[in-house]
Amino acid sequence: MTELEKIEYAKMFIDKLANGINPLDDTAIPENDIVNHVRLSRCFFYVSDILRTQIERERRKMPKEKKPAPLPFSLTPEQIQSFECSPEPISATALARKINWLAREAIAEKAMERFSYRKINYWLRSIGMIEWRDWENGKQKRFPTADGEAVGLVLKIWENYGRRSPVIYFSSEAQQFVIDNIEAVIAAEKGSLESYRDETED
Repeated sequence: MTELEKIEYAKMFIDKLANGINPLDDTAIPENDIVNHVRLSRCFFYVSDILRTQIERERRKMPKEKKPAPLPFSLTPEQIQSFECSPEPISATALARKINWLAREAIAEKAMERFSYRKINYWLRSIGMIEWRDWENGKQKRFPTADGEAVGLVLKIWENYGRRSPVIYFSSEAQQFVIDNIEAVIAAEKGSLESYRDETED
């Protein structure tokens, strides 16, 4: 028996005595028994509270149970079928958010990893739908290729406080293209994904 179990066992005895119950056979202790004296009863409750504090202290010492690592992101055929395209073009970040919503319960419970918009960008680049091109100030930015535009990728120029940056948006057709190929997108090679350049999406 562990130290915690011993304290819990002792508290169980004290609690029963405090409530006028014989801890040995769970029968009611006669009213005129000394155990039922009000002053003794108060002492039993006081000791019970001390033991409760000790139990909490012992439990905090115990190693916390490690939760299993979340599973890789995945979708069931039913979840994929339930995806609804936005009529207006959306960014890769917004598209990833919609895809994550399909598995929101597992993600909320931390039973499954979140789906990253970087997977979408890497996969599209790996199949020749987007490419890096020179931009202002010697920087490189992502642009849709002719094949990317053919499936519904739309280029918009994001402007804020004098800063300009091209951002790829997904029409409803492009959203459908991604969700139709979601298994390939999810399976995008992780090693290559980690070395893939990226920038913040709107």
